[in-house]
Amino acid sequence: MSKKKGLSAEEKRTRMMEIFFETKDVFQLKDLEKIAPKEKGITAMSVKEVLQSLVDDGMVDCERIGTSNYYWAFPSKALHARKRKLEVLESQLSEGSQKHASLQKSIEKAKIGRCETAKQIK
Repeated sequence: MSKKKGLSAEEKRTRMMEIFFETKDVFQLKDLEKIAPKEKGITAMSVKEVLQSLVDDGMVDCERIGTSNYYWAFPSKALHARKRKLEVLESQLSEGSQKHASLQKSIEKAKIGRCETAKQIK
């Protein structure tokens, strides 16, 4: 009598993204509520919640056409998003290292002309 362990929210998000990347198709919510439990084991009750969290994070696109909402995500968009994030982080790293170097130089300049006293050494 083993109990089934439910999926974590992050596992559900990953599996939902797999659906989009594998099919490279556009879906409505009702389509995803049918597909996700069968293919990825995500309960139908949590599909909407998981999908909304992905839309909020910008990983899945959503567009309202007429009275229907259509959802899609393509692998190329995820790749471009990762590249942009990498560029931003690299620029922040270079700015931080430049600032660190300038602060080190200013510390060295401040030390010139100062002499250590006995109180400072202790």
